[in-house]
Amino acid sequence: MLYAIGAGDSIVATTEYADFPEAALDIPRIGGYHGVQIERILELNPDLVVVWASGNKAEDITRIKELGFKVFDSNPDTLEAVADELESLGELTGHQAQAKQVADDYRVKLAKLRSDNFAKAEVKVFYQLWSTPLMTVAKNSWIQQIISVCHGDNVFVDSASDYPHVSLETILLKLPEVILQSQDEGNIIGVDWSQWAEIPAVKNQHIYQLNADLLHRAAPRALLGVEALCDALDKAR
Repeated sequence: MLYAIGAGDSIVATTEYADFPEAALDIPRIGGYHGVQIERILELNPDLVVVWASGNKAEDITRIKELGFKVFDSNPDTLEAVADELESLGELTGHQAQAKQVADDYRVKLAKLRSDNFAKAEVKVFYQLWSTPLMTVAKNSWIQQIISVCHGDNVFVDSASDYPHVSLETILLKLPEVILQSQDEGNIIGVDWSQWAEIPAVKNQHIYQLNADLLHRAAPRALLGVEALCDALDKAR
């Protein structure tokens, strides 16, 4: 999102997962799954630290705040909130004009995707988030919002948790018309769906792999993920 609003050149450090756009690969890495290097933040002395509070160690974020750094929690939880976040980052980095333009364009495209798919016939969808254990998405998940835009009927939408573990037996009972898989080799080869030809998605060969980066990251590129998922449902229609 910082690159999208023209603030990419001001990023002095990032985590090992920051890989888009290509220029981001040249930024020094000072954090990852196991936490961030607080001493490096002290050395770099940034004006702003952008964090993902729910995806980072709470003690690291607390320590950064205690050291006096300005912290912004980047955590848009709806598709619409991505645009709001772009504008907030624009205010924080002095890129208000470009941020507003990008946010406005995003809102227009999202609204068009909603209107273009609103009247289409619902399609029963199983989203294979992971294969071992077999996991999917439910009503409060990020992916469910995308499925909703495309007028898909998530067969596990009412599950008790947002990212439930499910059984093959339950999927057989749900009879999805489309199976969507995040495009990771371990996920794709983890289940041999050809064994269950009674599932409409298997019988009619409506099993599609989608780019997880586009679908799982809350950023402007999420709209490309929406388009890809809608295209998959259109094939089934």
